[in-house]
Amino acid sequence: MTKQKLYAAKYVDTNLDSGYKRLFAQVDAIMDLMKKLWGEEYISEAIEKEGLGEDFESTCIEDRIHALQRLVLKEEAYIDDPIFVLEKIEKELSIIIARRHIENRIEMEVEKLLEEKQDKLIDELKLSIIKKQNGPENSKTLNKLANLQKLDGIKLSKSIMELLRPSNLDEIIGQERAVSAIISKIASPYPQHIILYGPPGVGKTSAARLALSIAKNMKSTPFRNDAPFVEVDGTTLRWDPREITNPLLGSVHDPIYQGSKKDFAEIGVPEPKPGLVTDAHGGVLFIDEIGEMDPVLQNKLLKVLEDKRVDFSSSYYDPDDENVPAYIKKLFEDGAPADFILIGATTREPYEINAALRSRCAEVYFEPLTKKDIQKIVLNASKKLKITIDEDAVETISEYTIEGRKAVNILADVYGYVIYKRGEENVHITREDVYAVASLARLTPYSKKYASNNKEVGKVFGLGVSGFLGSILEIEAVAFERQSEGGTIRFNDTAGSMAKDSVFNAGTVIRSITGKDVSTYDVHVNIVGGGNVDGPSAGVAITIAILSAITKKPVRQDVAITGEISLLGHIKPVGGVMEKVYGAIQGGIKTVLIPEENKNDLPENLEDIEIIPVSNINEVIDIVF
Repeated sequence: MTKQKLYAAKYVDTNLDSGYKRLFAQVDAIMDLMKKLWGEEYISEAIEKEGLGEDFESTCIEDRIHALQRLVLKEEAYIDDPIFVLEKIEKELSIIIARRHIENRIEMEVEKLLEEKQDKLIDELKLSIIKKQNGPENSKTLNKLANLQKLDGIKLSKSIMELLRPSNLDEIIGQERAVSAIISKIASPYPQHIILYGPPGVGKTSAARLALSIAKNMKSTPFRNDAPFVEVDGTTLRWDPREITNPLLGSVHDPIYQGSKKDFAEIGVPEPKPGLVTDAHGGVLFIDEIGEMDPVLQNKLLKVLEDKRVDFSSSYYDPDDENVPAYIKKLFEDGAPADFILIGATTREPYEINAALRSRCAEVYFEPLTKKDIQKIVLNASKKLKITIDEDAVETISEYTIEGRKAVNILADVYGYVIYKRGEENVHITREDVYAVASLARLTPYSKKYASNNKEVGKVFGLGVSGFLGSILEIEAVAFERQSEGGTIRFNDTAGSMAKDSVFNAGTVIRSITGKDVSTYDVHVNIVGGGNVDGPSAGVAITIAILSAITKKPVRQDVAITGEISLLGHIKPVGGVMEKVYGAIQGGIKTVLIPEENKNDLPENLEDIEIIPVSNINEVIDIVF
């Protein structure tokens, strides 16, 4: 039995005050609890270290309590109230026991969780070791890589369209004025944004690409030798209101919703993705069919053209986050560079293009191709293919299209057909070969011959335009005289209101010229092939047709007319004169009458056609009758 127990027993035996007995018992109980909590060895070493051995062996209860105070509460000051000290010691021990209990419970939960996840953790550990040993490859990935490498080794011959694409400016036929305009705007020390207008297949894309190549070699140009030419089709560009993806301007892949790289997603860092405008930095961004782009995206493109930079933003970006790479910080803080020249191409009318975009761009118009232009394109392509072709075969191809690209496609089809029929050596194409392919492809001639050396009563050729393509309108009129007034005038119901107004204007002009009242005739005016005609530009032609029908005077059939007629017989300017003249050339017309005010709309020295500007109806009458 220890000295402590002996002292306790002694005091019990001598019938000391019961209060002291309880204090001795309380001290002994506390000591036993401390030994259970920390172990006897630890308690003994603590007593020896603090020099409390004599105090714990003392017969004075106050000494023992003070020793406990120093051991548990770490307090040196002697407190006269032993009961208060014991209560304080018991409270501190309660806290320690509660903490020990919570720690034990947490440890049990951890052990339980580890037991439950042990198999999964082991599998993950094994997989990690395997990845480190073998890398990212396995038998399946290696087989797929081998298949891709095998596919890369299989190559067909060069694409025929790539072979026949214009490689220099001389091969862009019929567009000398447009090509010169593009180069002058690109090669300037201060190059301009450009919009190219014109029908499809006339060389807009090729001209833009070659213009940049030429500009790189000029001293005045700001373009470097490695300036990029980035080409994209506007029909494929769509604006996403969620801003998840934007291949044109760029977008931000947020770590949660838009799937940034795994490394960034794990640390919550958004990743900016620069777009095509940044790829084109320092060069040219060519957008084909720019008129088909979403209007919102066009407006956003305007902002980039002004700032020459693209800004990025994300609610996930934290500028103070040390995990953010430097290049991502730069993109968020400074934006991505986008200093480029925009060249847009479209087959739409200028008024259909965003007005703000047009105001920032120079405009260049490509002209429709004539039959001679198509024939030159076909001959150039045949030289590249190293074949021979009959002149009448070339002429036949030119009858089926006014598009250079389409003409090359037809030649390529005939080339393949001849090789299939007669072999690859000494390929020679005849008119019969062209007809055979045209029959198989169900091609129809683009235009027919309208002109003749004859004269006809009540028949006049007008000119129309749709987009950038001109066409010939066959206008015919028949008049039946009545015995009294109340005659009728009938015109195509599907014609537009402005075209119908031209019929009534014609009646007034005819009355002022001849003195004959159209109301005493039943007049029927018809546009052959359909009356879906709007605008006033057929007014002069309609007037001549009705006048011929009433007076029975025949009209020349090698002349076409365009122009608006006023009530006083003046001929007013109209739009699309260039396209209309080319349409007349396609139809074999020899002479075209245009308003005097439109004479500067046409280039000089037009071949195969005579252009006569007129200012009033009397001049027209002198020519056509």
